Amino acid sequence: MLPVSHELAAGQNRTRPELANVFRQYGEIYQQTHRLSACQKKVMRAVSVCRTQELGGHLDRCDVCGFERPAYNSCRNRHCPKCQALAKARWLEKQTAELLPVGYFHLVFTLPHELNRLILAHKKTVLRLLFKAVSETLLEFGQTRLKGTLGIIAVLHTWDRTLKDHFHLHCLVPAGALSFDQSRWVAARKNFLFPVKALSQVFRGKFLALLQQACDKGKIPPANNEINASRQKNWIVYSKQPFGSPQTVLDYLGRYTHRVALSNDRIVKVENGQVTMSYRDRKDGDRKRR
Repeated sequence: MLPVSHELAAGQNRTRPELANVFRQYGEIYQQTHRLSACQKKVMRAVSVCRTQELGGHLDRCDVCGFERPAYNSCRNRHCPKCQALAKARWLEKQTAELLPVGYFHLVFTLPHELNRLILAHKKTVLRLLFKAVSETLLEFGQTRLKGTLGIIAVLHTWDRTLKDHFHLHCLVPAGALSFDQSRWVAARKNFLFPVKALSQVFRGKFLALLQQACDKGKIPPANNEINASRQKNWIVYSKQPFGSPQTVLDYLGRYTHRVALSNDRIVKVENGQVTMSYRDRKDGDRKRR
């Protein structure tokens, strides 16, 4: 059961709607009318009590004027829109040492929507296959075209701007490869890594082969319809030109590794039992819509 109200931390905006407000106002009745997993209930609970007196805290006091205000503890749940800044900073600090002083390409490997129902029913198995197919594809291209071993950072995204199911991997790939004997760096062309059409075809073949193997071994139910429908489609691999610097790579990567689907800045208003949210329409010049 979610609490109806909580005392806000000092300085917290009382007029701007937040995800926590939505959960506090409508969470209980939503749980009564919808079947939620234990994990989903845990997230709702954590977000609703984040930075409130229920989690405890301490009192900040100004040494000069004596002004005091309560500072409540954070829930630290990875789905909470208010708890990602510190986690993002710590994660990026750890990644800094792994970046190379070279350009980086950004590639996106997307699964066709015909597979959405299968993925939602068997997330762990199918998404593991996605990572495996993408890594094998990129490593193979690095071996055959650059004669070396690629480095890859991959981040999974499962939704699009309108929060619909959209499963894809964002990959950051250095603009080159380490030679097989590990004695030299093999640089890629300045503004070109691999042909996206060839990447798409190999990616499709590898993923569907892995998916068929999973079906044959009984890890997931037979998926002949999904496999046949997906085989007829042109799969999409998107490639961007290299980033300007390693720091640019970090800044970009951080926006993806610690992004939450229901961020507070997307919530426009909460009233009359309805939540109005905004999104960017890529098809209309990235214009903001509701």
